[in-house]
Amino acid sequence: MASIPPEFDPQQMSQRMKDSAQHIWLAGLGAFAKAQEEGGKVFENLVKEGSHLQQTTQQAQAKMTEAAEKMGQMASGQMDKLEGIFEERVAKALKSMGLPSAEDVAALQARVEQLEKQLAERKS
Repeated sequence: MASIPPEFDPQQMSQRMKDSAQHIWLAGLGAFAKAQEEGGKVFENLVKEGSHLQQTTQQAQAKMTEAAEKMGQMASGQMDKLEGIFEERVAKALKSMGLPSAEDVAALQARVEQLEKQLAERKS
C-alpha cells in the first residue's frame, strides 16, 4: 500500500518553525548561563590553584634561601680553618728558615723599650 503524503499546512509549518526557533533560543540562553556559572567556578578554581602554587613557591624560596645561608656559613667556617692552617704553615716555614715570628719581634720590641726606659732613668 502506498502511503498518502500529509497535506501541506503553512500555518502548522510556521508554528513548528517558531517552536524550533524558540527551543534553539532557550537552549542558547541555557548554554550561556551554564558557561557563565561554570566560568565563574573555573575562575575561582584557577585563583585557588594559583594561590596554592604561590605559597608552594614562596616556601621553596624560603628553604632555598635558608640552605644558601647555611652553605655560606659553612664555607666561611671552612675558609677560617684554611686560613688558620695556612698561617700555621707559613709561620712554621719562616721559623725553619730562622726568621723570627711576630711574637718574637713583639717581645724584642718590648725588651728594647724596657732597656731604653732604664737607660733614660740612669741618665737622669
